[in-house]
This record gives sequence, structure tokens and C-alpha cells, in this order.
Amino acid sequence: MDFIATNMKFLRKQKTWTQNDLAEELNIKRSLIGAYEEGRARPTYEVLQDLSKLFKYSIDQLITKDLRQTEKVALFTEEQLNSDVTGKNLRVLAITVDEKQNENIEMIPVKAAAGYLTGYSDPTFIKELNKFRLPFLPVGTYRAFEIKGDSMLPVLPGTVIVGEYVDNWKTIKDGSTYIILSKHDGIVFKRVFNQIEDNGTLILRSDNTSYPAYPIKAEEVLEVWKAVLNISYMNKGNDLSYQSILQLMQELKRDVADLKAN
Repeated sequence: MDFIATNMKFLRKQKTWTQNDLAEELNIKRSLIGAYEEGRARPTYEVLQDLSKLFKYSIDQLITKDLRQTEKVALFTEEQLNSDVTGKNLRVLAITVDEKQNENIEMIPVKAAAGYLTGYSDPTFIKELNKFRLPFLPVGTYRAFEIKGDSMLPVLPGTVIVGEYVDNWKTIKDGSTYIILSKHDGIVFKRVFNQIEDNGTLILRSDNTSYPAYPIKAEEVLEVWKAVLNISYMNKGNDLSYQSILQLMQELKRDVADLKAN
């Protein structure tokens, strides 16, 4: 089956581009983009080559693979792909989408952390995770991680951190908080200081000063997620269990739907 029409539309929307935006990137008429996406015309080989370079997929993947289903390939320049300090283990990210092709937010509870360390790029593993959506978040790739320990007080153990996927480590901002997935430390929530350009490391600091800062080599890092949202109860005496998080998400979705309806 030929997926070029659906893949073009999917990849364009991932970039939040209009058809005119994509046409300008490819230096062709906007009407051609419409024809390609509707299946009324087929891109020339030259256009396929340009699409391949633009979206970092092979021509074969663009034509034969439905890119909406389970996998997302992180976008890197050729220079980044050949660099030892951008994290070669970060290239492939498995995702899931809903019936409208919107990306889900997969939930990683503490009890699933060990499994996620080995299955983070396995579409089958990711497909089995519970998932939800937050319609007020900007377009992007997000994942939710339940944290443990008190190293980031006042963020309490059991809090769920929603993180946005970071595909270029050079964009990590000093002092911002991130979820870091690494080979030896697993999943940690830390304040990060970027020394990638200088010596190929990230410095991870805790807000709880009882915990010392420590460096981690870029080649040890598997994924980076920028923290964008904390989910927790206002009263710390409440149990923020995994099931309660899912219930909160369902209630939040209903509230948003009611607001839109009114």
C-alpha cells in the first residue's frame, strides 16, 4: 500500500505547517501539496527526495510505512547524527496516536520504570501503557512520569511530571527541569545544566540540597523530556495513586469539553 499521501499530511501537521508552508519549503505550488495529500497526484522523484531530506525519513519509509501508527523518528541534522555529544540512542521514539491521529500522552508509573528503561523504543511496549490527552497543551510529543523520592522538594513523591520530548540536547536550558532517562540511573527528575558543547556532559542538580549534583555523559542518556506540567493533589495527605491520576485526567477532559460546549 502507498502511504505517501497520508504521510505527507501527517508530517506537515507534526510541524504545524499549512500547505502553503510546506509548498514554500519544497519550492513548489501550494495546489500540488493539496493534490498530493488528497491522492489526486503523485510526487515526482525529485519532490520525494526533498521530502526525505526535509523530514529525515527515507523515500522507502515515506511510501511504504504508515508513519501515523506507532513510531516517530527524532529529527536530527546530519551533523547531529554524526556527533558523539547529541545522543545517538535518542533517535527512535515510539509513540501512539488516537483515532484522530493526535499523539497520546503515555503514562509511566514508578512500577513501570524498569520496564520502560528497556522498552522505551519498543512500539509494542509503548502501546500497552495507559495513555491520555491534555487538549490545552501545544502541539508536541509528551509523556507523563510518576516520580519517587524527595530530591526535588517541594515536588512530592508520587507527583506526575508531564514532559515534552527534546530531540536536540543543545536546546537544554541551564537551570530548567527535565526528566532524564539514562542507561545506569533509569528515570530521574532533575534541574539540568548543559555542558554538552564543552565536555559532552549534563550536570544534574536536585532542589533538595541534601543531594549532591552529579555529571552524566551524553552517551549514557537515552531520552530527555522538558518538564511542562506537574500533576498532584493540593493536600499532600491524599494518595496520588496511578489510578487516581487516570481519574483526574478523565475529569479534566470532561471539564475542558464542558467549557468548549459552553
